[in-house]
Amino acid sequence: MTAARRRTASVVVNLVLAAIGLVFLAPLLWLLTAAFDADAPLAARPPRELTLDNFARVLTWDVSLGPVLNGLLMCGGAALVAVSAAVLCAYPLSRYQLRFRRPFLYAVLFASGLPMTAVMVPVYSMFVRLHLIDSMVGTALFLAATSLPIAIWMTKNFMDGVPIALEEAAWVDGASGMQALRRIVLPLVLPGLSVVAIFTFITAWGNFYVPFVLLLDPAKQPASVGVYTFFGQGGLIAYGELAAYSLVYTAPVVLLYLLVSRALGGAFALSGAIK
Repeated sequence: MTAARRRTASVVVNLVLAAIGLVFLAPLLWLLTAAFDADAPLAARPPRELTLDNFARVLTWDVSLGPVLNGLLMCGGAALVAVSAAVLCAYPLSRYQLRFRRPFLYAVLFASGLPMTAVMVPVYSMFVRLHLIDSMVGTALFLAATSLPIAIWMTKNFMDGVPIALEEAAWVDGASGMQALRRIVLPLVLPGLSVVAIFTFITAWGNFYVPFVLLLDPAKQPASVGVYTFFGQGGLIAYGELAAYSLVYTAPVVLLYLLVSRALGGAFALSGAIK
């Protein structure tokens, strides 16, 4: 391929990617304009009158602050449980030649593709029998369970990248398997575990169906369910307040990603480790 053809192909690819980016950028543009518009329409437009009234209406404990706190507690707990369970499950799958490892991994992969609506009826029945309906702890555990299959796959892939020679050296020095996992493997896969935690947190944070079904008390419902309250009767929607609430709802995820990416850098520090 000549240089001219490569440049043409590069320009075409960049234009296609830019068009796709604009498609995904359009809803964000509407959020930014409608949140500060006193009379926000459904279509994106420059605000005719800049105002913070939309934020003043939604930044109350009952409307946004309480649901955001509920969501942080539930989704943070779900991420912590999912990452802890994924580490304990992925470590033997990564390090040992288990007899049923491949069928188990295929079963985990199949479980990650099950639709939520297919299991909610038996899950609801189980929660009723265990008296876990309207329980934030029970809902957090179920959110962790729904994210566990993909968390196991991701954690195993990160652990596969850690040389086993490091653990063998620790075993020679008298370390047990759990000590090698805690002192050798976990520090090296910490950036990867942060990715798993963020993925689990975001998945649970955006889940509307599970808390809407399992939590009956409005005071316990997370922010993902609170979006539903802005869709009024007869198709009347407060677009400005909805946009302001959506920005508040998105802020914790963005801040979490920025803090973790800045703190961990996103790279494995394996250079020179074997030496």
